[in-house]
Amino acid sequence: MRRFLPLRLFLAATLSLAACRPNAAAITPVSAATAEPLRALPAAQSATLPDHLADSTWWGMVRDMSEPGGYFRSENFVSNEMGLQHVIARLRVTSPPGGVYVGVGPEQNFTYIAALQPRVAFIVDIRRQNLLQHLWYKAVFELSPTRSAFLARLFARPLASTTASDQSASADSLIARLETRAADSAYFRRTFAEVRDHLVRTHGFTLDSSDLTTLRYVDSVFYRTGPSLNYSSGSTGGFGGGRGFRGMPTFAMIATATDPAGANLGFLGTDASYQIVRDMQRRNLIVPLVGNFAGPRALANVGRWLRERDARVNTFYTSNVEQYLFQQGDEWSRFYANVAGMPLDTAASFIRSVTNNRFGGQPSGFMMGQLTSPIVSLVRDAATGAIGGYGDVIGRSK
Repeated sequence: MRRFLPLRLFLAATLSLAACRPNAAAITPVSAATAEPLRALPAAQSATLPDHLADSTWWGMVRDMSEPGGYFRSENFVSNEMGLQHVIARLRVTSPPGGVYVGVGPEQNFTYIAALQPRVAFIVDIRRQNLLQHLWYKAVFELSPTRSAFLARLFARPLASTTASDQSASADSLIARLETRAADSAYFRRTFAEVRDHLVRTHGFTLDSSDLTTLRYVDSVFYRTGPSLNYSSGSTGGFGGGRGFRGMPTFAMIATATDPAGANLGFLGTDASYQIVRDMQRRNLIVPLVGNFAGPRALANVGRWLRERDARVNTFYTSNVEQYLFQQGDEWSRFYANVAGMPLDTAASFIRSVTNNRFGGQPSGFMMGQLTSPIVSLVRDAATGAIGGYGDVIGRSK
């Protein structure tokens, strides 16, 4: 399991959790997040897919369906993919609302969830820190009725707004306002305590001291870096760290990106998109897990849970994980065997990212280009020996 000892120990020693506890009167009561009405869900792919999961059920799934954490060389606080939205139009044909989404990594999943409106989503990542970051996101979503409130909590930069003005605001205008705000240390301490209490007291999730220290570390990276946060931010530095290293896009750039027609389909693009994701968070229908794509448990557990409810995977976002699996012995074949063992919709699609289009993908103009391919035919070809390398996978993508 990977460790982030230097900065995390520093944070644990210098920014104690006790010091984060604010005056209760300074914080919106956590019950306010649960008092709001819920939006209507899209028609379920299966009558047995839930409308919501109880806190104890959700936490049991997170705990029991996960595998032990593993290593990856970068902390991935934010995606490095500017072309996320460029495949949404074709995915909406193969992945109608009400299905099942599986993904990996941090916030890019929210864009696909907002655009495709699955009934339930699983986010499976080898890093336990990614799971904890999604817990932090979950609380920030639930406590933030507007995008302005979400961004303010996310980066500890207070943003004044009204619900009406926020509903009509563009992502560009929200990010522009955020970039004029300085980080506020008192706000950082208050919002972290609010998030911690929401997870531990309101939801009853059993987070130990190491988990809480990691949550504080994740929060501190967003606080220190602001909307210029990129893939290389963090204590491990990713591939060198620093703003804009190797052309890495920032959170602000990704949040204001568009599809080929110029529409921002990201989860912060419109209030409607934001509310889709927030509503799923409040219903406990976005389930983060720790798991290796080639591992023995996580994907198998997701498949078992879906099969018991007669549900099928519509969309599986892999980012560029497949590239690494092909570099690690037979892990790629074990991954495809895991996927083949899941219940799959006949039109189910992979979404994958290709670095610098080095593997024969269509040029996108981005550092990371987005491609899609059918899942069923690819896992069948992998099982019959028709897949010999990563290039064969990319050759089946468009």
